[in-house]
Amino acid sequence: MSTKVSDHILERLRAWGVEQVFGYPGDGINGLLAAWGRAEDQPRFIQSRHEEMSAFEAVGYAKFSGRIGVCAATSGPGAIHLLNGLYDAKLDHVPVLAIVGQTDRTAMGGSYQQEVDLHTLYKDVASEFVETVTVPEQLPNVLDRAIRTAYARRCPTALIIPGDVQELDYSPPTHEFKMVPSSLGMSDYTATPTDEALRRAADVLNAGDKVAVLVGQGAAGAVVEVREIAELLGAGVAKALLGKDVLSDELPYVTGPIGLLGSRPSYELMRDCDTLLTIGSSFPYTQFMPDFGKARGVQIDIDPHMIGMRYPYEVNLVGDAQATLRRLIPLLDGDRGGREWYDTVCANVKRWHETMERRAGLKADPINPEHVARALDPLLPDNAILTSDSGSVANWYARHISMRPGMRGSLSGTLATMGPGVPYAIGAKFAHPDRPVFALVGDGAMQMNGLAEMITAAKYRDRWSDPRLVVAVWNNQDLNQVTWEMRAMEGAPSFLPSQSIPDVQYAEFARSLGLTGIRVEKPEDVEAGWRAALEADGPVVIEFLTDPAVPPIPPHATWEQMEATAASVLKGDADRGSMIKQGLKAKVQEFLPGRQKQ
Repeated sequence: MSTKVSDHILERLRAWGVEQVFGYPGDGINGLLAAWGRAEDQPRFIQSRHEEMSAFEAVGYAKFSGRIGVCAATSGPGAIHLLNGLYDAKLDHVPVLAIVGQTDRTAMGGSYQQEVDLHTLYKDVASEFVETVTVPEQLPNVLDRAIRTAYARRCPTALIIPGDVQELDYSPPTHEFKMVPSSLGMSDYTATPTDEALRRAADVLNAGDKVAVLVGQGAAGAVVEVREIAELLGAGVAKALLGKDVLSDELPYVTGPIGLLGSRPSYELMRDCDTLLTIGSSFPYTQFMPDFGKARGVQIDIDPHMIGMRYPYEVNLVGDAQATLRRLIPLLDGDRGGREWYDTVCANVKRWHETMERRAGLKADPINPEHVARALDPLLPDNAILTSDSGSVANWYARHISMRPGMRGSLSGTLATMGPGVPYAIGAKFAHPDRPVFALVGDGAMQMNGLAEMITAAKYRDRWSDPRLVVAVWNNQDLNQVTWEMRAMEGAPSFLPSQSIPDVQYAEFARSLGLTGIRVEKPEDVEAGWRAALEADGPVVIEFLTDPAVPPIPPHATWEQMEATAASVLKGDADRGSMIKQGLKAKVQEFLPGRQKQ
């Protein structure tokens, strides 16, 4: 039997080490689906409930495995549905390949059913490489280039394959004009700055008395070096959310997250430093960085396209974080005299942890959402993988979950889209079937995407050697982050027609799928609920009835700003009494010397 184009595509994916493709079927990829049958499901076809989930699962797989994530969808609507997940990959710099179908070549240009100009549609999201395969001889070159480009540029790429092309007999490119042969694989490589650039960077850092380090996901391969340079410089280290798992939060000088969802010590670190070293991060919110001109700056990033952004850095080092730091560290002066700055940073971190503990201990109606995350933190296994959805739950993930060595975590960092928490977790389980995975999601995101994707979790639960996939839902019947943004940014009360959402029986839905479902309605049952989830023998949905009036207070919020927010909503907010009470209780914890609870 002849080899079809579709057969060759799967064969080439296997040769690249692709073990699964996240997708949803449709007649635009019938040729590929038939090839999957002939190939005995190698690479494995992982069926999601929606193409957007396929893309998110590919992103989650790529983030936690370090390998390319691959997703597949049919022509027209299926290809369109992939876009949100692919934009998530683009903005968070994640290697993902999308393989999508298209109407037959004979129908193209004829306003045929499901005909969409996919090349134009994908030209932005897959701007580094998108190609339509029109003849077999284009393969394997375009597939190889799509994979190499995704790895090299850390981006999504796309192949569009018309239905009739999938069914053609495969013939390789020949040794003649207008043919482009190809070969498998690519070596590891390392980029480093010049010696002169490193010396200039060392001069800046050596001159600093109050050094701050900001790390992002680009520093993930340089954990030892980041620790060494921070301790050598007596620096505090703040973490962008995508870099939350770069350094252990047990280190006394790690100030935690930065930004609106960040910590007070990270805010103070940036406010008071005189030198800033940014490693592998393009954190966008410059208002949380030192005032322009106040601090000298050095940036390290492997991507020349992203270097020199966000802050007027004095030296921009283009290179791999680990290799660059290894060459930079010997040039630094470790004899820096007094450690007042370091001691101040550590004291600020200690005070913040005490503040967070007090905030989590405050009474709420019915459960304080901060308490839910705080109670999970000490129970997490050392090899846990965590995903967080967007929304107010991201605040509790950022501030109350402490990363320890070996733990991993991620969320939709730059796109900050709703809905990736559960599909990210499923992607993580396929990347690491032997590790426990926790998805922290709000009820809005669970209703948007998570409920249906629990069907996917139920479908594939037997493929995971560690059965633990814990999906935790903060059920407050409110689109809470936007509610608070309306109050704080617009000076407007909550608009219930847009913000209020139905109360869904999430645990009961899980049980209907044959999964474990746990519903926690009282604060005294929170820890027991988490322990029951950890002891389950398969996927779990655990829902906590939480208080929407507990505010995600930004680290820079002043009493004056809180008073202004309260005044703006007193005239009409449906939750105004509870909101003001909880806000004041939370803010006052920053000023208490002991561990009092109110």
